[in-house]
Amino acid sequence: MSSDTPTDPTRRIASSDDLEVSAYLEIAQEKVGRGSPEQSSHDPQRESLLIIDFGSQYSRLIARRIRESKVYCEIIPHSATWNSVKDLNPRGIILSGGPSSVYDDNAPLAPTWVYESGLPVLGICYGMQAMVHQLGGKVTPAKKREYGHAVLHQNSPNEPILSGLPASLPVWMSHADHIAELPPGFSAKAYTDNAPIAVVGNDKGMLGIQFHPEVAHTPHGVEIIDNFLYKICGMGKLWTSGNFVRESIARIRDQVGDGKVICALSGGVDSAVAATLVHQAVGDQLTCIFVNNGLMRREEPERVRNTFEKYLNVNLVFSESTERFLSALKSVTDPEQKRKIIGNEFINVFDEEAAELGQVDFLTQGTLYPDVIESKSAENSVSATIKTHHNVGGLPEHMKMELVEPLRYLFKDEVRDVGLELGLPEEMVYRQPFPGPGLAIRIIGEVTQKKLEVLRAADWIVMDEIKANNLYRELWQTFAVLTDTRSVGVTG
Repeated sequence: MSSDTPTDPTRRIASSDDLEVSAYLEIAQEKVGRGSPEQSSHDPQRESLLIIDFGSQYSRLIARRIRESKVYCEIIPHSATWNSVKDLNPRGIILSGGPSSVYDDNAPLAPTWVYESGLPVLGICYGMQAMVHQLGGKVTPAKKREYGHAVLHQNSPNEPILSGLPASLPVWMSHADHIAELPPGFSAKAYTDNAPIAVVGNDKGMLGIQFHPEVAHTPHGVEIIDNFLYKICGMGKLWTSGNFVRESIARIRDQVGDGKVICALSGGVDSAVAATLVHQAVGDQLTCIFVNNGLMRREEPERVRNTFEKYLNVNLVFSESTERFLSALKSVTDPEQKRKIIGNEFINVFDEEAAELGQVDFLTQGTLYPDVIESKSAENSVSATIKTHHNVGGLPEHMKMELVEPLRYLFKDEVRDVGLELGLPEEMVYRQPFPGPGLAIRIIGEVTQKKLEVLRAADWIVMDEIKANNLYRELWQTFAVLTDTRSVGVTG
C-alpha cells in the first residue's frame, strides 16, 4: 500500500510470515471444513483496477507497482465473470503477460466482457497479443525473438500512454511472437528495431505494449503505468494506509456486530496488525490468545505480552506452555515430526484456552493477498500447479467460527504500513519472518532446554551484530542454526 508517509525502498514482496491458526489446523488435522465467506476487498464505491492474469511471473509485480501509485487493484483469473468483479467498481483493466502463444491450443484469452465494458484496457506483452488476436488482428512467431534491453521509438509525441517521456527510451522485452496485422481501428504508436509494432491503440482506450513497464529494467515504466492510471483511466490516489484503516474498521464492525472474537497471536507482524485492527473496531469483544511454546527467540514472549497488554490494552490470554511442548518433543529428531507435534499441541492448547472464554463467534486470521493469489491461481489452467496456501481454505468442522481476515487484500509491505498507521512499535512492524515451530526446526536433532538456551544466545548475537551495522531491514531473514555435529579445530 502506498502509505501516507514515504515507502521504505528496501521492502520486498512476500507471503505472510506467521504460521497462523489455519496452518496449525492443517498440520494437526490435515482437513478443512467451513471457511470464511468470500469477502469484498473494500467499499464497493471505491474505484479499482483489474489485472487479468494470464500466468505471468510478473502479475504480482504489476499489482505492486499500481498500489505504489496509490491505486487499488486486484488480480483476477482470466475466467472471471463480470458479475464477480462489478462490485469492485473497476475503472480500468490490465491484461498481464504470460508464457503462452495465442495460437496455442487452449491459450488463455480475456473474457469478452473486457472488450465490451467500455473501460480502458492495457495489454502487456502477451496481454497485448491476446487483445490484438481477439479483436481481429494477427499474431505470428517473430523471426527474431526479443529478450532483454531494447530502445522504444515513438511514432508521434502526443500519445497519452507515453506522455512526458523521451522520444526514444529503454524498455525490457521478453517475447517470441509479434504483431503481424493490427485489428480494425488500431494504429501503431511506437516501435523497436526488432518489433515494428511495439505499442498499439485505438480511440476507445484500448492499448497494448509489447514490453514490460513493471520491471526495473524499464526505467520509465512507473511513469507509463501512471499515465494509464491517471490520464487514461482517470483514477485518483485513494489507496493509502489511512483510508484502509478507516474502511477496515467500519467493515469489521459490520461483520462482527455484537459477536465475540478471538485471535491467535504468533508474535509476527501479520497477526499483530490484524489483531490491532480488530481491536480498534470492536474493542473488548476481542480476546487474543498467545501460546508460549518455549520455542521463541530471547525475550520475544515478554515483548508480545507488554505490547498488547500494557501498550494496546488488548484482552490477552497468555498461556505458558513451555513444559508441555518440550515434553511432547522429547526424543524426537525428525523435523517434520517436530512440526506436526508442535501443530497438534498448539491446537490442543488453543482449543482449551478458547473453551474457557465461552461462546466465540469469530476467529481473526492474518491471511495476506499473496496467500489468496496462490489459491485463486489454481483456477487458471496456466497456473494449476500452484498449491492451495495454508492460510486459505477454512476451518475444521468442530471450530464453529467465521473468519475475520482484515489483511486479506494486502501485500506484506502494505501490512507494515498499516502497522505503522495503527501505532504499533517499529520493532514489531519490521520483525523478520519467524517460523511457527520456532527454534525447534533450527535445532538439528532432539530439542532440549539446554540447546534452546544456546541457540537463543547465538541468535541474539547474530541479531545484535546485524542491527549494529544497520542491516536488519535490508536483510529479509537472518538466523542461527544449532547443528547436532561435533568437530575439532586444526591449527598449524
